[in-house]
Amino acid sequence: MSRADWSRRRFVGTLTGAAAAVALPACGDTPPGEDSPPGDSPTSPKAPGTSTGPRREGGRPSGPRPLYVGTYTSVDGGGKGIGLATYDPATGRITGTGTLTGVGDPSYLAVHPDGRTLYAVSEREDGAVTAVRLSDRKVLGSRSAGGASPCHLSVHPDGRHLLSANYGSGSVAVHPIDASGALGERTELVTHSSPPPGPGQQGPHAHQFISSPDGGHVLAVDLGTDTVYTYRLDVGAGTLTEVARAGTRPGAGPRHLTFHPGGRYAYLANEVDNTVAVCAYDPGSGRLTIGEAQSTGTGTGTSYPAQILVTGNGRYAYLANRGHNSLTRYAVEADGARLRLLDTVPVGGDFPRQIAFSPDGALLFAANQRSGTVSAFQVDEESGALRSAGVPFASPVAVCALPL
Repeated sequence: MSRADWSRRRFVGTLTGAAAAVALPACGDTPPGEDSPPGDSPTSPKAPGTSTGPRREGGRPSGPRPLYVGTYTSVDGGGKGIGLATYDPATGRITGTGTLTGVGDPSYLAVHPDGRTLYAVSEREDGAVTAVRLSDRKVLGSRSAGGASPCHLSVHPDGRHLLSANYGSGSVAVHPIDASGALGERTELVTHSSPPPGPGQQGPHAHQFISSPDGGHVLAVDLGTDTVYTYRLDVGAGTLTEVARAGTRPGAGPRHLTFHPGGRYAYLANEVDNTVAVCAYDPGSGRLTIGEAQSTGTGTGTSYPAQILVTGNGRYAYLANRGHNSLTRYAVEADGARLRLLDTVPVGGDFPRQIAFSPDGALLFAANQRSGTVSAFQVDEESGALRSAGVPFASPVAVCALPL
C-alpha cells in the first residue's frame, strides 16, 4: 500500500486542526484497562439495520438504548477506545456513558444478530478484528485480519461467520464465531488480484464485505479495482468461492453497497466520481448488474459519498456526502429498480463518514469525522423527511455510530 493511498483512506478528513476534537467534550472515560459498568447493554435480541433499515413494528422501545461509537485512537485528538453512550428512542438525544478501552483504532463496528456480542476492526497496518461481550463489556479476544487497515466488518446471517475487508491489502477475510460470540482462527483470506487497479489507484482496496439478504452469497466492494465481487460462502468450512464480478465505470471508486428489502436490487455509493448506481441482483447466481451512474445532488465538487441506507419499508434511501456535509434523500420507485433524487439535508457536522438506523428505523445517526460529533435525525416513515434531533453529540473523531 502506498503512502498516498493510506493517507487518502485514513486521514482525508480526520481533523481540520490538531485540536479540533480535543476542544469537544468527550464521553466520560473509564480507567485504562477497565471495563465500563454494564448499564446500557442491549435487551433486544434483534440486531440493528446498518444497511437496510428495519421495519417498524409496534411501538418504540422505552427507556435509553445503547449507542457505540467507533474512532481512531492513534491520531491527534482521537478517542481512547470504543465510545459508550445511550440515546432516547423518542427524541434521539444522546448521552455519553464512558469508553471501552483495549481496542485500538476501532473505526468500524458491527453486532451479532443475537445482540450479545460487538465486533470491531483495528484499522492498523497489522489489522485485527475483536469481539466484545456486551453483557459485561468483556473483550473476548482479537484475531489477525490477515491484512492491512481493515475498515469494515459484518456478521453473516447465520451468526457463525464474521466477514471483514482489509482496505490496505485489498483482501477479504472470514473468521468463525463460536457459541460464546468469540472469534476463531481465520478460515479464509482472498486478495483481489484482478482486474488491475482503476485510474489513480495503486492497488486493490476492499472497502466493504456483506451478505446478500438471504445469506446465499457474500459480496465484497473494492474501491481500488472498481469491482464488486460475489462469493459463495461454504458455511461448514468457512471458505469462499468466487461466482461473479461486476465492474463499475473506470475510476468510480465503489465504496458501499446496500440492498433493497425485496432482495432484487441494491444501491452502490461511488466515492471517487461522486455518484450512486442502482444494481439489479439475481439471488440464484449472485450476479450483480450495475446500472448507470446517478447524481448525488451535491453539485460538481468532490463530495466523497460514504454510505447509503434504505428504509425498512423500501420507500426511501439516504446517502452520506462527506465533502458536501449533507444527507441526500432519494425516493425508491418501481419496487426498488429506480432512485429519484428528492433533496439534500445538512448533516449538522463535518465529514459524515458513516450512517445507521436505530433498530426501529425511526432515527438515523451520522458519525461526523472532522467535527468529532454524532448527529441524530428523526425519520418520517411516510415522507422519508429527516428532522434534526437536536445538538450533535461530541465524540472524538467519530467515524462509526452503532445504535442498538
